[in-house]
Amino acid sequence: MPLSKSQTPEHHDIPQDVDGLLRLAAQSMFDVLARSTEGMMVVDRHHRVVWISEGYKRFLPALGFADEHEFVGKRVEDVVPNTQMLQVLETGKPVLVDLLTNKAGTFLVSRLPLRNDAGEVIGALGLVLLDHPETTMQPLITKFARLQQELEDTRRQLAAQRRPKYTIASFIGASPAALEVKRQARRVAQTDSTVLLLGETGTGKELMAHAIHAASRRAHRPLVGVNIAAVPETLLEAEFFGVAPGAYTGADRKGRDGKFKLADGGTLFLDEIGDMPLALQSKLLRVLQEQEVEPLGSNTVLRVDVRVIAATSRDLAAMVAAGTFRADLYYRLNVLPIRVPALRERLDDIEALAEALGEDIARRSGMPQKLLSPDAIEWLMQQPWPGNIRELRNTLEQVSLMSDDMQLTAASFQGGSAGPATVAVVARAPQPVAPVVATAQAVAPLPELIEALERDAIARALQATGGNRMAAARLLQISRASLYERLARWPEIERTSEA
Repeated sequence: MPLSKSQTPEHHDIPQDVDGLLRLAAQSMFDVLARSTEGMMVVDRHHRVVWISEGYKRFLPALGFADEHEFVGKRVEDVVPNTQMLQVLETGKPVLVDLLTNKAGTFLVSRLPLRNDAGEVIGALGLVLLDHPETTMQPLITKFARLQQELEDTRRQLAAQRRPKYTIASFIGASPAALEVKRQARRVAQTDSTVLLLGETGTGKELMAHAIHAASRRAHRPLVGVNIAAVPETLLEAEFFGVAPGAYTGADRKGRDGKFKLADGGTLFLDEIGDMPLALQSKLLRVLQEQEVEPLGSNTVLRVDVRVIAATSRDLAAMVAAGTFRADLYYRLNVLPIRVPALRERLDDIEALAEALGEDIARRSGMPQKLLSPDAIEWLMQQPWPGNIRELRNTLEQVSLMSDDMQLTAASFQGGSAGPATVAVVARAPQPVAPVVATAQAVAPLPELIEALERDAIARALQATGGNRMAAARLLQISRASLYERLARWPEIERTSEA
């Protein structure tokens, strides 16, 4: 875009009119900037790159372009990551000094709007002032990098706090009752309708709420939970709807977002919904119907997009009949009811549950996992478990931490002092397995000898248990996950044991 020699300031034929002087000054300034800056680009009002300077061309390879023909003509937001040129085009305001970081590096940049004679924005000019500002502006760059890191750390922490802890696979069990509740959860996860989780205390309603959110299209958005029974009645309204700045004496000057606002775009889990006061039930009903909240002390109505999952261990229908729960709210919540079965209704799942809980107890306590003998499993399956899975976990944790035995028997749970029991598995007579351990004369590296010993032990355990993996894991006193990992590594073991 340089002018011809006859138009440059060196020519003696300098125009005397003001407009001509301004045009000449603008052209001269443009030429100076093109020579003195590290790079320049011009974009039109449609965001297309229409020109780049010679200096800018050296950034193209780092941005993924072989030459200017692949770059010029494209929309600037498609070819320059993190660009703010669109902001200049939309507002008409310049950005005189900014730091831009993308695949090509970190740059000190300026961005200026270009206007026609009518004052309309017809494009923008971008200037790369420094392409290595870290060498000459170290304090500013260091502060910028630190702020960026703090921002990323904060985002990760918030994402981790709001991320669902469980998936549908986390609901352990293969009994008909467990499979049915998982089927229902997968089905309702595909909708945005309100879900009501019903079931006794300790059955896993909170886990199921996390699982439904994780399987829904809202999984990448927040999951916010409120235990209504744990919040004082006087604070519930503020907890749900938020507080406007200075709404009352002692209120935060900046105000506070409520749980509905925090869950915007995601899911709000209302645990123990049956404990909600009548006075607040009508306000909750309005939010569910209108998807609008009004913070305390504010006249502003905020739109929210929230999917609600409620849970209760109480009989809401009976509460409606007694007048302690609004009928209209009950019907609004009871769109997709899921009853989470009690533990006594899926006793076949106790062995798998006990193993998973045992692994978690060992991980949290830092102690070796205690294994359960067959008579211990049988004893557990005979108990009524009024506290359901929560009570089962409490029982396992108590006995695991109080017992010195590596294998827990029925006597361990009954308060007996019996020592470790031997797992007696009567399946089919073990058939001889060809030893795979190296002989003493055949010297081999220790890791190879250990691996051979493990393979031999696993093969014998599978033969002794008739191929029952869970029983084989108990016999070997290792977790089922450890056994599966080894079988995946050595699949020929099972083929040998079945022969």
